[in-house]
Amino acid sequence: MREVAALYVEPEGAYINVPGVDPWDEARDARKYAGPYPIVAHPPCQRWGRFWHGSTRKPHQFKMGDDGGCFSAAWSSIREHGGVLEHPADSHAWVAFGINPPPRSGRWVADGHGGWTCCVYQGHYGHFSGKPTWLVAHGVDLTDLPSFIWGKTEQRIHPIALAKHGYEKARRIGMMAMVGGKDKTKIRNSTPPAFRDILIQIARSANVKKEDQCNASSAVDR
Repeated sequence: MREVAALYVEPEGAYINVPGVDPWDEARDARKYAGPYPIVAHPPCQRWGRFWHGSTRKPHQFKMGDDGGCFSAAWSSIREHGGVLEHPADSHAWVAFGINPPPRSGRWVADGHGGWTCCVYQGHYGHFSGKPTWLVAHGVDLTDLPSFIWGKTEQRIHPIALAKHGYEKARRIGMMAMVGGKDKTKIRNSTPPAFRDILIQIARSANVKKEDQCNASSAVDR
């Protein structure tokens, strides 16, 4: 079994105690990762997402991309060691780092840097909500990349929201809006085991020597 490193993971999350996986949580500081294994990276997304500026009640309290260099380090690591990086769909990091945004409909397309990128919904793999996600993989031949369940998940409406607010508002606010308590962020950020296993397999198939062999000149359906 080929060893892989899982970067920017929760100390009690899905990657802990998985055979063949070396987990790097906040205490280890994944920005310092220097190999030698290929990686699965989940760099923090707060400063790259829709609300990068902060709460709507206190907008523009943060600077876009101000994540302490986490995404930059992860991006450098997958290009050097091979593997896959995950971020929420529509992450501003793709534009900031010149990565081609993938289509929502789903398929692997050239990322513009010799690798591949795609959009996949984690709801197909057990996440509580649909959770559209962007991936970028390096050092992996296109033929070794998985063909995910592409496209959006079915509409999910929380029964309590439906009873309390009616269909239109329940549909608009989504499933996560009805999750309360201290575990809300943990649930939102969690990686379903089935999805985790696919990401680990992508990393295990990585070989940075293959990267130059990838024909990344055009989008290819998978």
